[in-house]
Amino acid sequence: MGRTGGENAKSGKRLTEKKKATRADAISAKAPGPKTERGRRAASADRTPRKGRATGRGASPPKLAGSPSERAARFRKILPLLRKAYPDAECALRHEDPWQLLVATILSAQSTDETVNKVTPELFAAYPTPRELAAADPTDVERIVHRTGFFRQKTKSIIGAARKIVGEFGGNVPDKMDALVTLPGVARKTANVVLGTAFGKNEGVVVDTHIGRVATRLGLTWTARDGKDAVRIEQDLMQVIPRPEWTYVGHALIWHGRKVCSARKPNCAGCTLNRLCPSAGIADGA
Repeated sequence: MGRTGGENAKSGKRLTEKKKATRADAISAKAPGPKTERGRRAASADRTPRKGRATGRGASPPKLAGSPSERAARFRKILPLLRKAYPDAECALRHEDPWQLLVATILSAQSTDETVNKVTPELFAAYPTPRELAAADPTDVERIVHRTGFFRQKTKSIIGAARKIVGEFGGNVPDKMDALVTLPGVARKTANVVLGTAFGKNEGVVVDTHIGRVATRLGLTWTARDGKDAVRIEQDLMQVIPRPEWTYVGHALIWHGRKVCSARKPNCAGCTLNRLCPSAGIADGA
């Protein structure tokens, strides 16, 4: 008696499932299992952490449970090496006076010094003093600073800073922290740059992404902060770096971060600080 359509469908389904099972068994037989030497190596490799495996960005430097005095002792060994490697470390932003440095530093946020240095000559030629910039057409300023990114906010900040300097400080950039941080676009980092570089005043330590990263790897600040908490990192550095060195060390660590201790694949082998760095050789990609 002939099969019904339903019976044919069920039979076909059973044959398909049987073929799939047969293929799966064959694949399983070929795959290296843990009982074979090849399988044991594969399983072991999968269990063994490789450098950077846990985070995908490299092994984290060890946490350093150092007291301020212990970290200060480490820094005393680091400083001569920084001096030897970067005797001329200075601010890379081109400027002729405190006003130009203030504007350039505001523009450098989320940008590069190289880009800012390409933009500021035209900006300062058009608006050489706070008084001129205070009266500027924002559209023209946006056109000039466009390449630095976030150009609308930066235009608002530098014009706002110019107006406040003219209106409240007699047209002169203030040389005190409390006054500087009242200007639009100015926080402690920018204020520290201006005070240290333009006025020779060590009121704090500049902390940018390079300094945060390098200081963390060197164990001068807590690893748990991951180079991102600028205020806490600055406090840590002010504890261990002698005050007269604050400005120089900021410049030197920035240079070191750019030239050697990069965010990805730092050149630990060629680093002048590697004998003193607890992260040497394990910070790749951190």
